[in-house]
Amino acid sequence: MSYAQPNTFLRYALLADAIASGATGLLLIAGAGVLESLLNIPLALSREAGLMLIPYVAFVATVGTRATIMRGAVWAIILANAVWALASVALLVSGWIAPNVLGIVFIALQAAVVAVFGELQFVGLRRTAVAV
Repeated sequence: MSYAQPNTFLRYALLADAIASGATGLLLIAGAGVLESLLNIPLALSREAGLMLIPYVAFVATVGTRATIMRGAVWAIILANAVWALASVALLVSGWIAPNVLGIVFIALQAAVVAVFGELQFVGLRRTAVAV
């Protein structure tokens, strides 16, 4: 397994992702009813998405706070961000749900933010030194 001494940039990218994902998860779980009426996004979808974020946040926070990190763990986080962003776009174009304009903006914006976190983590990983 390849380990890395995380630079400050990578550490901040991981921790910012954990904080933003945690806040989003809480919003999706606790505010699902409000989001349903405001964005026309099904309550069950919001809650399930929020619940999916709980283990993700725990994993990202754990990886981001270690003295050395497994490069594979960061790659898994980058991949998860890419999948989430692509799934969000697929949700919008698939017709599976019918969000209103505000709902479309909400889904598109969070997809963009998730994609940016993945890109920042990729850049941070490329800047890290491999530890032996």
